[in-house]
Amino acid sequence: MLSNVKVSHEENGIAIVTLNRPDAANALSRELLHNLYETLNELKMLSNLRTVILTGAGNKAFCAGADLKERAGMNDSEVKETLKLIGDTITAVESLPVPVIAAINGSAFGGGLELALACDMRIASRTAKMGLTETSLGIIPGGGGTQRLPRIVGIATAKELIYTARRLDAETAKQMRIISQVVDSEILLEAARTLAKEIAVNAPLALRAAKMSINQGVETDLKTGLQIEQDCYQTTLRTDDRLEGLTAFKEKRKPIFTGQ
Repeated sequence: MLSNVKVSHEENGIAIVTLNRPDAANALSRELLHNLYETLNELKMLSNLRTVILTGAGNKAFCAGADLKERAGMNDSEVKETLKLIGDTITAVESLPVPVIAAINGSAFGGGLELALACDMRIASRTAKMGLTETSLGIIPGGGGTQRLPRIVGIATAKELIYTARRLDAETAKQMRIISQVVDSEILLEAARTLAKEIAVNAPLALRAAKMSINQGVETDLKTGLQIEQDCYQTTLRTDDRLEGLTAFKEKRKPIFTGQ
């Protein structure tokens, strides 16, 4: 098992991925990034995967973003290479074919929040803090923050948050719809599991098709988006799960989906 990225597989096809550098606030070192990227590639090949929960070890930090101590010793070429690795890894989270839940267990600043923004849903502990704080360090968000945050909260709000490098508490982030739930720290992971289980009982291929339709459709005009939706819908018509869903409805029972 990779030491700084832990994976546990639970029932119903739920995988929990934990960033495991609590002594370094789960910062994105090059080693952690390589290991997380490798883990994501392995997960996306699992046919029985239904939902992923991404969280951090400990209760102080989800992810502090880039490892600035490591970066201080890099030359310009190494910095560029690391920035690309951060971007590629965060995009790999977004590209997982199944729903991904960020369980934000503590601070999530800079690249840490960008990592969470690449997830489909975000819930946070009551003590969590978050923000895209890069302009206070003389840079801008470079892991997708300038693109994903406006799509979530709107352009004007995203500009305000990025220009001010504002740090948000969990309740404020919820009001801005950056996160959908705020829970006590001790029940955060269980709340994420509850959400994951609610998702995982549904047809796996339908979930994948829905995610593809939403993610691709939101990037284009309505007419093209509706065509994307129809194309994704068509992929579900040829599945055994669709027939099972219809049969279960007629028989007034819960469907048993197999992902076929």
